[in-house]
Amino acid sequence: MKSVGQGVFELRQRDAAGWYRIIYLKRIGSRLFVLHCFIKKSAKTPTNDLEIAARRLGIVQAKVAAEKKEERHGEKGDH
Repeated sequence: MKSVGQGVFELRQRDAAGWYRIIYLKRIGSRLFVLHCFIKKSAKTPTNDLEIAARRLGIVQAKVAAEKKEERHGEKGDH
């Protein structure tokens, strides 16, 4: 979903209540990050739902970057 960010995808499932949406980030290592789930009742995805997913994407990206930085510093300290 380009409107949320790079590497973000969505799953869609429909029933009588409407469309169920799951917005998620591609797998990073062995982890899959679900950014947002909601029921979409109109043709257009509500801006608020896209903003929630984008905000959570930023949190995940910061967390992953911090983990990578910590791993690099840990490796340097082991030598």
